[in-house]
Amino acid sequence: QLDLLWTRKQNVMYNLFDWPTQKHSKLIILAIANTMDLPERIMMNRVASRLVCPNSFEILLQTCHVSFQVAALSGDARRCLDICRRATEICESDSRKRTSEIVRMAHVTEAIDEMFSSPYINAIRNASLHEQIFLKAILAEFRRAGVEEATVQQVYHQHVALCRMEGMQSPTLSEIMAICSRLGACRLLLVESSNKYIHMRVRLNISQDDVMYAFKDK
Repeated sequence: QLDLLWTRKQNVMYNLFDWPTQKHSKLIILAIANTMDLPERIMMNRVASRLVCPNSFEILLQTCHVSFQVAALSGDARRCLDICRRATEICESDSRKRTSEIVRMAHVTEAIDEMFSSPYINAIRNASLHEQIFLKAILAEFRRAGVEEATVQQVYHQHVALCRMEGMQSPTLSEIMAICSRLGACRLLLVESSNKYIHMRVRLNISQDDVMYAFKDK
């Protein structure tokens, strides 16, 4: 937090940003501030001259777009960082071809496509309408209950609610059991092996992020 390092003589900031300029230095300093114009507003020239300030309205806007794009697909911080890391690698590869120097949405989109490309996602996209609704119902039930396991009956209630919202006819319980069985057969679901019928417990065999990504354009 660069604002907190400010002193009247600015010796602390000067020394901090002078280190990376030393011969054979391998140090990189990344600093943030609460204002975009901090270097121009309060820094002496001898300090400001050692900074590379990427902040501009366009870059901040680009950063927000990237953040929203990633956050819309995953709430897992590790997955978000993986996406950003891969996007940076793609950008670096492009930079060697002299086509880009900063990470752009195209790099993020390419990284996301790589990370979420799997036979499971294709299976979801090629599933029947009610199979897709069943998967959405599972996500809805997981969010409601706060756990990643549910009974077929609980998912069925969510499925019926989603059908009503779309003005569609709801499947029967027998049809729901058949849907559950098909999704289990293609390994999208882990279905409890028992004779409990609608009280059988089901879990996703893939991450919720993958399911959400499969439905991204739907």
